[in-house]
Amino acid sequence: MGVSAKAFQSWRTLVAPDESTADLCRRTGIKRSTLAQQLVRGNVAVSTVVRSARAYGQDPVVALSGFDGYHGLAEGRREPTPAELISQIPYQCILKYLLARGEADEGHPAVPQVASYADSIAVRPWFEAVDPGDLRHQLSAATGIAPQNISAQLTAGRLSTRLAVEAARQAGVSLTSGLVVTGVLHPDEGGWPPQGREEALAALSDAELVTLARDRLDALAKVLRKREQDEKYHHALLENLG
Repeated sequence: MGVSAKAFQSWRTLVAPDESTADLCRRTGIKRSTLAQQLVRGNVAVSTVVRSARAYGQDPVVALSGFDGYHGLAEGRREPTPAELISQIPYQCILKYLLARGEADEGHPAVPQVASYADSIAVRPWFEAVDPGDLRHQLSAATGIAPQNISAQLTAGRLSTRLAVEAARQAGVSLTSGLVVTGVLHPDEGGWPPQGREEALAALSDAELVTLARDRLDALAKVLRKREQDEKYHHALLENLG
């Protein structure tokens, strides 16, 4: 869900009254044709609002909060939960951390760095981390979007901005979290601390860390098994086709 083109133009006039549309495109790197299409359709993408706010030194979250559909976003911004932070740590980093903790017990305190947010942000793990068990149905009831369509987006590793914000709202976490994991906001803009993931890992007991590693490996095994089955099916299909 984007924002009203009329509302966007009004906001832009207040923020930069002396700037033209061409100036905006030059500052943000957005193609003039892309912005023109959004304005003509009457629906400006949220990413356009965010990039425009950054270009003019505005807080993107505060800027978005002024548009219909995003009211209260700034007030609902807070730090993510430990579960959210851990959901954004690749399994490779978890395994390295587990090994490093074992070595630390032997007098080797070095702890490996967790991959950058840019290299590890993922939608589905976040959704599963905040899901109390019926989040898809709660989202469907709140937005009118069928649960299977929500699942299809998650399987594809994405979530619309409308669903991302509403998922956070229904799950009772920071309203900006969904926009962080979908890449709309930078982690710091959404209130995610730079060392939050490392701190969340450090807070886990040895048993919890081992269980986390096991669960991640189990999930990876399922993905790999499905991939192998799909490859075998496609190979067999090609052989049957001659």
